[in-house]
Amino acid sequence: MAKGILVDYEWCSGCHTCEMACEVELTHKSFPEGHCGVKIHEEGIYPIGDDKWIDINMPIFTDLCDKCEERLNQGAAEPSCVKHCQAHVLTYGDVEDLAKELAKKPKQVLYCL
Repeated sequence: MAKGILVDYEWCSGCHTCEMACEVELTHKSFPEGHCGVKIHEEGIYPIGDDKWIDINMPIFTDLCDKCEERLNQGAAEPSCVKHCQAHVLTYGDVEDLAKELAKKPKQVLYCL
């Protein structure tokens, strides 16, 4: 069954822990400097109405992401980014199951890598 990562953008704090976990987990792959399997896009804080502001942080999975294939083959339950996400906005699992969760609320994206 195909696996994926569900990202809940509503609660991402932009802490960059997923990036750091990826870089540390896959240091042996020699990513180009400043690149890894997941990057946080920070749109920044801006007003969207009277007394209402938004802060957008979006984890984006790149073509360098292999969902920690080696780590999973060694028995880990989830990719390093998911394990270390402090805000618990990343969920790893079967694409079919994650698609059901995706349908339940807006501001989520399902990456099928």
